[in-house]
Amino acid sequence: MTSEKELMAASTSLLVLATLNAEPSYGYEIVKRLAQNAKDLFQWQEGTIYPVLHRLEHDGLVRAQWQDAEVTRGLKGPRRRKYYYITAKGRRALADKTAQWNLFHSLVEKMTGVRHGQPAGKPALR
Repeated sequence: MTSEKELMAASTSLLVLATLNAEPSYGYEIVKRLAQNAKDLFQWQEGTIYPVLHRLEHDGLVRAQWQDAEVTRGLKGPRRRKYYYITAKGRRALADKTAQWNLFHSLVEKMTGVRHGQPAGKPALR
């Protein structure tokens, strides 16, 4: 199934906040977790995630902290990674965004007559 870029863009900040709510992480790992959970429905790249992370940080929904990562073979010294942590404001935003998404999802089901996991039916409204 091919998904529209607009849907993905509208959902990415919610999904990033949900990922960081589970545990702090850095950009590449966030991309990997999103890909694992999406199971090929959507594809994210680091270039997509970093602007979202920067916006969330600017808005106070996440905070960033540089940390040493494990030593990589062939490199001198430890690598530094920027880990992102969800803030209390970010948790409130996650709850709000999730509630908004659930309302929107309910409206889509109502208007299309399609329930999750069921084939398309007649729309409830005309």
